[in-house]
Amino acid sequence: MISRVKMGMIAGLAATTAIFLLEAVNLLLGPWVVSFPRLLSVTLQMPDNVAVGWIAHALTGTLILGPLFALMYKSIPGQTPEAKGITFSVAAFVVLSLTVAPLAGVGMFFMRAGFVALAWMILTHALFGVVLGNVMARLMAREKRGPVVIGGAAVH
Repeated sequence: MISRVKMGMIAGLAATTAIFLLEAVNLLLGPWVVSFPRLLSVTLQMPDNVAVGWIAHALTGTLILGPLFALMYKSIPGQTPEAKGITFSVAAFVVLSLTVAPLAGVGMFFMRAGFVALAWMILTHALFGVVLGNVMARLMAREKRGPVVIGGAAVH
């Protein structure tokens, strides 16, 4: 059996990886907009070290948002797991944008980076939520089914 927190960590890692890939395309082919890791590095007062932003994003998505989503899953409004994920991740973005961003000097909703950056961040957070909800639902369904037993040994 896998705990709900571990399921959330796995789902958070999958969602973070999906956004890493999207941000990598943005950086390689663009950049079209300021990337979220860049904004995080500025928020953390290390604007010249984007690696700090990438690490902060990975840790936050995997160790904070994923487990928190798993613990709150049943109480989050939404008809589908993906809708629950979008609701959760966009709400997390709003909290970050109204608290940490202004304190770090990048403005409410990171508006010093411009409106296109805000739209990009809402889009990427929504996509993060879709992957987060989908992976979480698959893990919960797998757990509900139980292990597959072949010849007396559980197969995972």
